[in-house]
Amino acid sequence: MKVDYFMTTSRLANSGGAARQAEVDGYDAVWTAETGNDPFLPHVLAAVETERITLGTSIAVAFARNPMTLAQMGWDLNQLAGGRFVLGLGSQIKPHITKRYSMPWSDPAARMREMILAVQAIWNTWATGEALDFRGEHYTHTIMTPMFSPKHGEHGAPKVFLAGVGPLMTRTAGEVADGFFAHAFTTPDFVRDVTLPKLAEGRELGGRTDPVEVTLPALIATGDGDEAMEASIRATRERIAFYGSTPAYRPVLDHHGWGDLQPQLNSMSKQGQWAEMGDLIDDDILNGFAVVAPPGEVAAALDERYGDLVQRINFYTAAPADPDVLSSILGDVKALS
Repeated sequence: MKVDYFMTTSRLANSGGAARQAEVDGYDAVWTAETGNDPFLPHVLAAVETERITLGTSIAVAFARNPMTLAQMGWDLNQLAGGRFVLGLGSQIKPHITKRYSMPWSDPAARMREMILAVQAIWNTWATGEALDFRGEHYTHTIMTPMFSPKHGEHGAPKVFLAGVGPLMTRTAGEVADGFFAHAFTTPDFVRDVTLPKLAEGRELGGRTDPVEVTLPALIATGDGDEAMEASIRATRERIAFYGSTPAYRPVLDHHGWGDLQPQLNSMSKQGQWAEMGDLIDDDILNGFAVVAPPGEVAAALDERYGDLVQRINFYTAAPADPDVLSSILGDVKALS
């Protein structure tokens, strides 16, 4: 498995140095997320400061934009990074798209499929000079003049990764994307029984034979010493409860027979009982979603859970983790490769 680094710096000026350090430490990719800051801008600095490491968004909110803006951003960053950029997209949920971004929402999997195909059609026009003629239900792109075409494209178009949880979005990723971001709120059984078959179904639907690259934020509860370990376990229970309160994620709970917990968590979340929600996550659920182990045992546990299922992971800790602990785990995982 490749091991990636999730860059969460809130100061743009620090992004280049953080990416450079991740490359020195031995990580295989640097991902950014669209939370409080723009996910694309850090990669301008990261591309200049690094030479080997893959750079990408995990995720940029697709429906907050249109295919042309995504195509331009992805194309330019891939040229700057020498072909190392990945355009990672996700849908977000309806309230955020309609109330935070003031953008339309409908049939998210179908809209996402069309959006990615539109982006790829634009890239094809820039790469080949062929006329742009994409006509869909949600997006139409039928004009591209030399003035508005990129002048440099020696590194071509980036790969596209798509995030998903439900079967429709997962199948869409298999059909039109190069890679898939599994959600942190998942289990090895769900990946094996649901995610991978749906990706394969999408690949068949799209007539594709190339494999899809699966990356997963591996939830880890660990710590150097009893106190740190207990704090990490507690934070992990609360993080699982937070995700479990979301109705869209109930299928993961249902897969294990834990679905009745979801409405209870949802009700408590509306009352702001975030800490109390963690009390409902028993040891079976905790160990279903997370690797719970002292630092020296984490790598072997990750390999056992995900080694035959995914191609990439990143370390996801609900509580702040000691960088030295994560560094040692990274070295252990690399030693197993």
